[in-house]
Amino acid sequence: MRLAEIQRVPLVPEPTPLHPLPRLSAALGGVQVWCKRDDLTCLALGGNKLRKLEFLLQEALDQGADMVITTGAAQSNHARLTAAAASSLGLRSVLVLRGPVLGKGQGNLLLDDLVGAEVRIQTWETWEEANVLLEQVADEMRKAGHCPYVVPMGGTNALGILGYVLAAQELAAQTEGQPPAAVVCASSSGGTQAGLVLGKALFDLPFEVVGISVNEPADKLAPAIARVASAAAELIEVDPISPAAVTVLDDYVGEGYGKLDWRTVEAIRMVARLEGVVLDPVYTGKAMAGLLDLAHRHRWKAGDSVVFLHTGGVPALFAYWDVLGRR
Repeated sequence: MRLAEIQRVPLVPEPTPLHPLPRLSAALGGVQVWCKRDDLTCLALGGNKLRKLEFLLQEALDQGADMVITTGAAQSNHARLTAAAASSLGLRSVLVLRGPVLGKGQGNLLLDDLVGAEVRIQTWETWEEANVLLEQVADEMRKAGHCPYVVPMGGTNALGILGYVLAAQELAAQTEGQPPAAVVCASSSGGTQAGLVLGKALFDLPFEVVGISVNEPADKLAPAIARVASAAAELIEVDPISPAAVTVLDDYVGEGYGKLDWRTVEAIRMVARLEGVVLDPVYTGKAMAGLLDLAHRHRWKAGDSVVFLHTGGVPALFAYWDVLGRR
């Protein structure tokens, strides 16, 4: 298979754990919830982006890059892991982060500093504008004699999402004989979900992939996921993905990206108090709020297994202490 021929830098200890959540399952009336712990990867307190970075940073090394440049919100998990992975490979990193700054000097920003990233705070209205800024920084670095590699926001492109194609296969092996009814994940740039959807199609896996949007409307995000999944399908020479194969729910966005609402706060507290598992305020908290609501509305029946993909992001909790720390 073409997929097996594409080289990657080993950054993720595989497989990541798959844990049952029995007390949460009992509270939901019998839907059996499992947690796929992609937060338990090794670098800089872990997270899912390392699966994508395995492929992207291999390409950076192949191109002779001496630095990587990427973007995200001020408390970006992706930026933190890109910088940490770059440092582990002897590469410099420049992070072009979107202001205003939440939790100055805390959470991911503290870790960015510890791993040696150069952080530039900018403002922009759209992610298209952010991409222009990335290219401007890359041009600046080329003129200074560097060989930069630009990592897209979230690591989401045809090459990066191959990490989650392999993750789908990994999960299938872990659940062999008792496949889940669904895998639930947070969806923002859409790369994680795109990889899972392509992996489901490629390996003929029986579970539904349910993406809980944390910012975009479903009618915008689902086609974008299908496009990047189809681009990856072309890369590994398999059939494209139809938008009809992508399930995105936007009922849990609340007031927008990174903005806490009561359902997210309660989901974070519930999982922490029942299972000792800590979720984050931007991605997994909202995704879990979605899973809890879907279970209460009987999307799955008692006895069905549902896998919750914990994508990490816990460092950002400390930038939200003023909300999460109050009863």
